[in-house]
Amino acid sequence: MIQVKRISHATFETPDMDRQIEYFTEIAGLVLAERVNGRAYLATKLGDLAVQLEKGTEARCARIALQVAPETSIDDIRRGIEAENLRCEVRNDPTPGVAKMVTFEDPKGTVLEVFAGQTPIGKNQAVPGIGPLKLGHLAFCVPEPKDFVEFYTRVLGFRMSDWIQDWFAFLRCGPDHHTLNFVRGKRTQMHHIAFELKDWAQIQTACDFLGGKNIPLIWGPGRHGPGHNIYTYHRNPDDQIIELFAELDKMLDESLGHFDPRPWHRDRPQKPKVWERTRDIWGMPPTPEYIRQRE
Repeated sequence: MIQVKRISHATFETPDMDRQIEYFTEIAGLVLAERVNGRAYLATKLGDLAVQLEKGTEARCARIALQVAPETSIDDIRRGIEAENLRCEVRNDPTPGVAKMVTFEDPKGTVLEVFAGQTPIGKNQAVPGIGPLKLGHLAFCVPEPKDFVEFYTRVLGFRMSDWIQDWFAFLRCGPDHHTLNFVRGKRTQMHHIAFELKDWAQIQTACDFLGGKNIPLIWGPGRHGPGHNIYTYHRNPDDQIIELFAELDKMLDESLGHFDPRPWHRDRPQKPKVWERTRDIWGMPPTPEYIRQRE
């Protein structure tokens, strides 16, 4: 089994490269670090690669890049994947900041890129737009979330953080409450991509900024139950849901088995569990523009 430590970046195919670059730089507040050979590499204001764009016939998440411990050899990564009877490929110098990676597909065909070492591709700088700290997590609509929970925990060492009944799974690979989500939906596709902001004040500023750009919120602001993060959601020009969040639960010590205490926790201590109908601590219900992603 491979032990993934964090999510690095995601690769999106888009029918309109220029439009998506404009959104991610002028609205989301990422930095266009490089554009070469039909690909665009977008970094956070801290210089870390977060999004890679490629030309495609439809908007979709094509690849997810995941990092293991830096001392892990590329051969150990490859052997760990092959031990699960999965076909994989070693790639040299595949993307800026990453020298080598091993790639293979998950059950829905999304390519997973696993690597050990990474360097920033930009400098700390001021940005227009919102300016997230990092790519926080990705969520996908799938026919049966349990199948993907089994795959990611068995092959990549993810841990279960929470369930909403039996239709929404939250998986973590590091201290953050969730890195990948799987929700039952009628069509296999990405549900949303989430960027972490500094705090509630930056989320409020982001809401004002989106309003000034006539980009409506499709849910939020509010505070979720699972993960307890403050959230807002909107859609980008490719009709993908973008979440902005802060104050996500963290499990800094896996041996303790509970998340750091927070004033808004209703359970003490807050441990992984199955949530029933009560999903949010506060906030309005999701709008049809959010709900339609699963339909």
